[in-house]
Amino acid sequence: MRKNVLIIGGGGVAQVVAHKCAQHNDVLGDINIASRSIAKCRAIADSIRAKKSMKVDGVLAAHSLDALDVEATKKLIESTQSEIVINVGSAFINMSVLSACIGTGAAYIDTAIHEDPLKICETPPWYDNYEWKRRDECTAAGVTAVLGAGFDPGVVNAYAALARDEYFDRIDSIDIIDINAGDHGRWFATNFDPEINFREFTGQVWSWQDRQWRSNKMFEIQKDWELPVVGTRTAYMTGHDEIHSLSRNLDVPDIRFWMGFGERYINVFTVLKNLGLLSEQPIRTAEGQEVVPLKVVKAVLPDPSSLAPEYTGKTCIGDVVRGVKDGKECEVFIYNIADHKEAYLEVGSQAISYTAGVPAVAAAILIAKGPWDVKTMANVEELPPRPFLGLLGDMGLPTRIKIGDEDRELVFGETIEGTVQSPSPMTAAA
Repeated sequence: MRKNVLIIGGGGVAQVVAHKCAQHNDVLGDINIASRSIAKCRAIADSIRAKKSMKVDGVLAAHSLDALDVEATKKLIESTQSEIVINVGSAFINMSVLSACIGTGAAYIDTAIHEDPLKICETPPWYDNYEWKRRDECTAAGVTAVLGAGFDPGVVNAYAALARDEYFDRIDSIDIIDINAGDHGRWFATNFDPEINFREFTGQVWSWQDRQWRSNKMFEIQKDWELPVVGTRTAYMTGHDEIHSLSRNLDVPDIRFWMGFGERYINVFTVLKNLGLLSEQPIRTAEGQEVVPLKVVKAVLPDPSSLAPEYTGKTCIGDVVRGVKDGKECEVFIYNIADHKEAYLEVGSQAISYTAGVPAVAAAILIAKGPWDVKTMANVEELPPRPFLGLLGDMGLPTRIKIGDEDRELVFGETIEGTVQSPSPMTAAA
């Protein structure tokens, strides 16, 4: 049984993670929050106390940390006796934090793929460029490293694994759809770190089609999807983390990712990109100052965590899976609906942060209790999906499935206290 959690990051996702860890600190133990800004960490701790989120009395502490400093991170892990590290800081720090975990034996969880600040859209599969090169280190050290344990990547990977295990004999395609039908009331803002947000879309769009990588331009391919609750929504095919592991770990010929964008986002993005303001490469101004255009754009945009109080509407994220079962072609949509206002009332963050943060805590609980403490590196689809999805239902992110005209919640029988065996969804449906 692993105990004590170190949360690295001070943004909206970190706030969700900290609140959810507090709600389950009888399992997870001490909670320590660390980032470059100790003020942000203290504010998160204050919000936990204000909402009385701690399930039992325990340690809740804030720390200042430059997570790129491996030795400093190791010292903090050791001084706090943290056996699980949840990394929800910038994607630039992943390898440094992983190194600290390998050096101390702490389990590692992240929610997004590692990025080099000076490189965008590297050669696929992206996990091959950094993370997977260190799998042997994790195995040799007996360190559990769960990669991409947010929603997408993360929960959508578990949806794909569930479809493989229980709904199909052969999967022909997986289309992952991410729609934010919410409204934050600002003229323009991004729902998470603007720098990371824009970097996702300025390079090539990589998809996995006909068992090979295919490249397109951003906003080149669009499709209208008829979805539960949010209705018909236009989404654009883009690259995303989960494609790069699912293409390796699942025997599926076509895997694509679709994200919804409003007209204003597309127009602003296009202008910024055409002006060179989304470049990650440093430039020198006429005054001799060296700046990174993308970082300047980030500095003038609203902090995503500031959007939460006024956010309304819902998100719809899930997998459309097509294939064959018992000799017949079939299609299922496995998905979740999250509400921005409900997320804010519970933990003080909007639903984008909520859907990213809750799964990381569910992963931590499964590591703490053993089912996911695999003592090697793994992507979510390589781990048992039912305990994970069951916990998520208990923690505020229920899974639904649509097959034809039937649309219902999936109940897995998993609770925080322990596992209760229940029939598989296929058996229950029969």
